[in-house]
Amino acid sequence: MPATLTIHDETASGQKTHSFTLDCLTERMTVRELIRDRIYQEVQDYNLKEPEYFRGLVEPSQAEKTLNGYKLRQRRKIDWQEQYGKALEAFSRNGFFVLVGNRPAETLDDEFEVKADTEVSFVKLVPLVGDEVHSGSGCAVACMGEGRTQGGFLG
Repeated sequence: MPATLTIHDETASGQKTHSFTLDCLTERMTVRELIRDRIYQEVQDYNLKEPEYFRGLVEPSQAEKTLNGYKLRQRRKIDWQEQYGKALEAFSRNGFFVLVGNRPAETLDDEFEVKADTEVSFVKLVPLVGDEVHSGSGCAVACMGEGRTQGGFLG
């Protein structure tokens, strides 16, 4: 039976900056599948309407970050597979982390159950000036908002 996930983009302090829903056809999915489905949907939505700003997980090529999202230098179709590759890379270098409920995903292969009330947060980490977010830096733990716990993922 299909379920709808509620997806939130959040700052490291827990402030929600964007929310939307994602329809899922399976009862279980991995973080990798979640990222793929999210990227595919947001790029398809953008490509159908071609609004002035792209509100996605990762910055498209030839775009600049603004308060309203990413502004492409020239309006064009975005390649979802390119965006997906960038998102996987960003996850692997701790550019963002994923919370299912309040539990952090540790790897792309972590699996979780999709239920009607499942909420997922994508928390983007912003490096300090002159710093990069590196794997194993501990930033994800230090940046978790109130009420979030470090520990294992959903089994």
